Amino acid sequence: MRALLGVYDKTGIEPFARGLAELGWELVSTGGTFATIEKAGIPVRKVEDITGFPEMLDGRVKTLHPAVHGGILARRDLPAHMAALAQHNIAGIDLVCCNLYPFVATVTKPGGVAFEEGIENIDIGGPTMLRAAAKNHNDVIVVVDPADYDAVLGHLRDGGVSAETRRHLAWKAFAHTASYDSAVSEWLWGQAHPGEAPPSLTIPLRLAQQLRYGENPHQSAAFYTDGSLSEHGRGGIATAVQHHGKEMSYNNYLDADAAWNCVNDFTGPTCVIVKHTNPCGVATRDDLLEAYRLAVRGDATSAFGGIVAFNRVVDETLARELREFRNPNDGETRMFYEIVVAPGYTPEGLTVLKGKSKDLRILEAQPHAPGGRSFRQVGGGWLVQDTDDRTPEDIEFKVVTDRQPTEKELEDLRFAWRCVKHVKSNAITVAKDGRLLGMGSGQPNRVKSVEIAMEKAGDEVKGAVLASDAFFPFAWGDSIEKACQAGVAAIIHPGGSLRDQDGIDCCNQYGVAMVLTGTRHFRH
Repeated sequence: MRALLGVYDKTGIEPFARGLAELGWELVSTGGTFATIEKAGIPVRKVEDITGFPEMLDGRVKTLHPAVHGGILARRDLPAHMAALAQHNIAGIDLVCCNLYPFVATVTKPGGVAFEEGIENIDIGGPTMLRAAAKNHNDVIVVVDPADYDAVLGHLRDGGVSAETRRHLAWKAFAHTASYDSAVSEWLWGQAHPGEAPPSLTIPLRLAQQLRYGENPHQSAAFYTDGSLSEHGRGGIATAVQHHGKEMSYNNYLDADAAWNCVNDFTGPTCVIVKHTNPCGVATRDDLLEAYRLAVRGDATSAFGGIVAFNRVVDETLARELREFRNPNDGETRMFYEIVVAPGYTPEGLTVLKGKSKDLRILEAQPHAPGGRSFRQVGGGWLVQDTDDRTPEDIEFKVVTDRQPTEKELEDLRFAWRCVKHVKSNAITVAKDGRLLGMGSGQPNRVKSVEIAMEKAGDEVKGAVLASDAFFPFAWGDSIEKACQAGVAAIIHPGGSLRDQDGIDCCNQYGVAMVLTGTRHFRH
């Protein structure tokens, strides 16, 4: 039996080679792998010994030879194949162990790499051997993952590798080369057509967790991380570290992502509480502890059982407040949460927070870097768009009414605008003094969202500001006039309606300031 070993990642290759040799396998190897095995005192031949041809072109051609690929691809059950091997004096290769040049690690180096360096790290011989061995897996064992070395040796010691295991290893090899090729394709397209949508798109997804179920118990589900170059090192909930609590569920991931994206849109110390992907409590304060209290009080009923996110490190004092804070509705019930997510925790803070509940999921994450893509599935296809990264700092606020908003009102308008971006359309937020007082989300008509938001704000709506994710189609007797009559001091929305002037006239009549952004924040 003959094994061909050629790996870039040398992890575990020495004991694997030794195990094969002890079982009587003849070992053939290339370059650095040969040197590693020979140095360990394990009998091994160079691939040149079986090809009769030296490595050439700076190592670009090592194994691309009929003596190698004939030995891999020949079907042992076909006499014609075996006769062809005998005619050309080619011996069969019964195991291929190979992993590939570190293309992804190379092209994602900080500061980038020269085009030529990226090209030279595209493996050719490795994928070719892996694909050949995987195709002929009935006769050839293919090993691409060092984690499989011990298992393969165990099977060989027990009499052989089963057809089922061979098929699994073949799948693994094709999955590996497919992911590798997708990275090369993504990189080359970016080099040739930066910023353009490619005519075809392959996204390498890696199973991170088998979930108990999906949105509902009758739906099976899993969580995958995105291995695309465009997502490399960009942070986000997918790369969060879980320090404590029950395993994450499908809905947990959705809610945690919504809370984390929202809180990181704020520059000052902020707490965001999310329920069913909508922010129900948001507050910004220099004192993060006070921000948390205000966020809960924004809608304590919705906050119960929600997800709490902070954009600053959680210390012992804040953790103790999270553990002991009572529901403002009755002053007795401890607030219950599914998840707490933050950029970090002090050791003391983490210890205290773990004491709140054995089930509380405690996540540590890095902000998801701006500039990526957003994918959404529809029946038979996918929608792809740029992520909505715009913040108030990227937008020109245009005052269109006679009354100018005060500096304090402008600050509140910016706050409300950050909030409304993360609320499901039709989205309305009411805010004042750096805290969310009420929000209306997901209503088929904007009037109802306005009414819900103002109802939640209660008496505090007077002197507050109101934000809408899209323009108001009507003003008189509609959303804008209702807000003016309730005592709202300033309104912000994108504009763009045929009746924008009606809204301006209505605000002028009531002495309310209106600001247009020219940017819409639909969230479906």
